[in-house]
Amino acid sequence: MMPPSKQAFVHRSYVNEHPGAASNERLEFLGDSILSLIISSRLYQLLPDLPEGQLTARRSFLVQTSTLATKAKELKLDQKLLLSTGEEQSGGRTNTSLLANTFEAVLGALYLEKGLSTCEKYLTEIFPDPELLNMSPSQVKDPKSLLQEKAQAKGFATPRYKTITTSGPDHAREFTVAVFIGSRKLASGQGNSKQRAESAAAASALNVI
Repeated sequence: MMPPSKQAFVHRSYVNEHPGAASNERLEFLGDSILSLIISSRLYQLLPDLPEGQLTARRSFLVQTSTLATKAKELKLDQKLLLSTGEEQSGGRTNTSLLANTFEAVLGALYLEKGLSTCEKYLTEIFPDPELLNMSPSQVKDPKSLLQEKAQAKGFATPRYKTITTSGPDHAREFTVAVFIGSRKLASGQGNSKQRAESAAAASALNVI
């Protein structure tokens, strides 16, 4: 059986030409969760005064496909990929989505072989503290904008928000807002204004979409 550190570079197209080989998709699934956990934990510790919505916005930028693809190229992960002949010829080695998936698969393999603490050290080198702290306004978008962008990228309908409940006295209102894509409810959020409740709902929905 191929060790995780090698399997992390096996694209599913390669498996079609090499029966018996296993793709990196399961490792990618694992690495995605580990990446989100570690980045979330570091942001939480580095930025103790930031609300959930802004933490979510920072994490979304750091773990988005284009960011991970750039990191994968910097680490030269593209050079280790095992692709089918067709995928190679069609430019798979420079495919942004494929590179991002490989980055996550490598992280999943590292977790299996070395454990969580090694993954933390690895990601701290790749995403040093200043990179998490010194993000430009264009990078740190509000959760509603991020949710709309992600929905559009996936071909979904534009998210819509609906106030579910309003409670409390006039001077201390509490709103609960749900966000929908089509008829599907993604998440809900609370706040002392509709805008903040919508932002909280979008932040939660980003974890779903």
